[in-house]
Amino acid sequence: MTEALETVRPATVRAWVDGWVLSRNAPQPVEEPWGLRVDVGLPDHVARHILPDPDPVFLRHLTSRITTPGTWLKLCAPAESVSRWLPTRWEVKEPEYMMTASLEHAEATAPPGYALAVTTRAHLTTARLLTQAGEVAARGQIAITGATAVVDQVETAATHRRRGLGSVIMTALSARAASCGAHTGILVATPAGRSLYRTLGWTVHTPMTAAVLTA
Repeated sequence: MTEALETVRPATVRAWVDGWVLSRNAPQPVEEPWGLRVDVGLPDHVARHILPDPDPVFLRHLTSRITTPGTWLKLCAPAESVSRWLPTRWEVKEPEYMMTASLEHAEATAPPGYALAVTTRAHLTTARLLTQAGEVAARGQIAITGATAVVDQVETAATHRRRGLGSVIMTALSARAASCGAHTGILVATPAGRSLYRTLGWTVHTPMTAAVLTA
């Protein structure tokens, strides 16, 4: 069954970007006519341009002026709607999905054999599930920016998957953010991540297309 999507809200996209830069310790976003720009400054991620409404005219103008490999586009639209407007040097990645959810004060319980560690520094909370040997089996973080909080970098080690660890991490992050006053969570998921998050009450706000300029 196809999910009913909301109209893309620029405020939701801006809240995601604000949380993402806090989570990644990146520079503050810069407003552009087409959306937002973040000058990330990494060799394979020089900058990213976020377009809440990827209009073909702006997209053609933007891609014609970008010449630095490692520059990314984040387009709030499915690939079939925007790929035709991208020059051949732009490599389109796997689909992504911006998702939102109401944050709740639920208790997160570690499964047998694991210990849950949740730490907060400034406005960034990290949750980890540790084995008895101290190995990190699963982790994730959430950046709290007022009424919204952005979940980022949720991952489970390959040898610990399919044990519900991702759900525990998400519950712990959501609860901590809710206790800090945030009421709406935002994240961008892979297709596999979308399946997990839907079972936890998250809904797709908009499909997203990621593309990077190759050498």
